[in-house]
Amino acid sequence: MTRPAGSTEAITIFVVDDHAVVRRGMRSFFDMIPDMVVVGEAADGQSAVDELRVLAQGQAPDVVLMDLVIPRLDGISAIAAIKQGNPEIEVVALTSFSEAERVHAALEAGAAGYLLKDADADEVAAAVRAAHAGEVHLDPAVARKLTQSLRSGRGSQATLTAREREVLMLVAQGKSNLEIADSLTISERTARTHVSNVLLKLGLTSRTQAALWAIREGLVPSP
Repeated sequence: MTRPAGSTEAITIFVVDDHAVVRRGMRSFFDMIPDMVVVGEAADGQSAVDELRVLAQGQAPDVVLMDLVIPRLDGISAIAAIKQGNPEIEVVALTSFSEAERVHAALEAGAAGYLLKDADADEVAAAVRAAHAGEVHLDPAVARKLTQSLRSGRGSQATLTAREREVLMLVAQGKSNLEIADSLTISERTARTHVSNVLLKLGLTSRTQAALWAIREGLVPSP
């Protein structure tokens, strides 16, 4: 497969899905995006973990697209294993299920995004770019469901732990996950998990919304 000049800066992607037609479709899709390239694939969770361990000895992929319902090792367990062995690899969950419990489990395992399989091409590309940039990306339909489930008495300062409030204030100051990690002397992965939990508890879908929420609630002064 030929790539355009400058492809050394392309976002490298590894696809995990037990359906060959889905993997082929993903390859065809990413072939049309100049700055993205699929560098590997696996049909089950255990194979994905094993192959990524080998790839990481040379050049680890930037982003893994992970189906959650796969043989041998389920997607949630595979995400946790990948992040434990190679925390620099970002993982986006890609599944047909939008239950809040699955979303929480995927994010807690270390996923940087959650997409439904009926997401359009632009949404998939956006999720990959967000993950590569260290951001959390939720499918709009998933975000709506989470927001609805969090409206019944949750979504307030009282639901946040002291550490999550610290993280929220740093997000409102425009700090990246790495800067938050440095400020609080925690790992970048832990910082991202805290950011994800803040967004989920408050029923928000982006760091910008979180910053505006913190200003509105008086946690930080308005700029």
